[in-house]
Amino acid sequence: MVGRAIWRTLIDKGYTNLLGVSSKELDLRNQQTVAAFITKEKPEAIIDAAAKVGGILANNNFPYQFLMENMQIQNNLIDSALQGGVEKFIFLGSSCIYPKLAPQPLKEEYLLTGPLEATNEWYALAKISGVKACEAIREQFEKDYISLMPTNLYGTYDNFDLNSSHVLPAMLRKFHEAKENHNAPVTLWGSGTPMREFLFVDDMAEAVVFALENKLPESLYNVGTEQDLTIKNLAEVIQTITGHQGEIVWDARRPDGTPRKLMDISKLHALGWKHKIQLEEGIQKTYEWFLNNIDSFKQVEM
Repeated sequence: MVGRAIWRTLIDKGYTNLLGVSSKELDLRNQQTVAAFITKEKPEAIIDAAAKVGGILANNNFPYQFLMENMQIQNNLIDSALQGGVEKFIFLGSSCIYPKLAPQPLKEEYLLTGPLEATNEWYALAKISGVKACEAIREQFEKDYISLMPTNLYGTYDNFDLNSSHVLPAMLRKFHEAKENHNAPVTLWGSGTPMREFLFVDDMAEAVVFALENKLPESLYNVGTEQDLTIKNLAEVIQTITGHQGEIVWDARRPDGTPRKLMDISKLHALGWKHKIQLEEGIQKTYEWFLNNIDSFKQVEM
């Protein structure tokens, strides 16, 4: 999702000398093949949008894979970039790197000041190591390596698999399928009280290009909207957009996750970047894309 959005944005802005490869073409977990690829291609800049991602269920079920595979992907790219003389590297992380009970909104300096949220600590630990690797390279080798920490992302080409997707796309699919099933009740995890912030993926892509085109003075920047809402409110917005008219049931036996995750993005704002797409507009765009591609999801899952 993120890689596609960045690619589209670069094309729209007139970039032509672009190189992108899929995981089938280049296994980023393989150190030798990554190093050989970067040595051969000699890129001026690398944007690392690759990761093994998923929601609470996937993180709980596959802790080792979320820790190890993400570290392999990012470490191979970062170290090969350094050894290959790449001057610009943009590493994409996640707001889950911050402590579970950190003050809100989350400032960059809160990193490593407290315990992580248990439901995604393996992914968070991997991303923290990537942030620190980029910071170390800036300090030791004076290269322009930047870490961007987005809030919860959503948008076109999102993952709508109910076993591995994040909360917003999972809700979109659940409400749509329930509407199609005579407005059947929709069961959602937790209490609905946690608060979350969401950023449309095209806005994230704009932030990446902003970091690409400018030499930013620090190594770590949050990317978000500085606007959040409860999961219950999110469900109501999605229910309205999808046209579902049935009951919403909250399964309190399921975990809520972090109580609140709101990003402080004052540093990036001060440099000139700000999001453009509001939540309702972004969800509507995502739902329209989902409807146009729903057959492809079902074919993959069969």
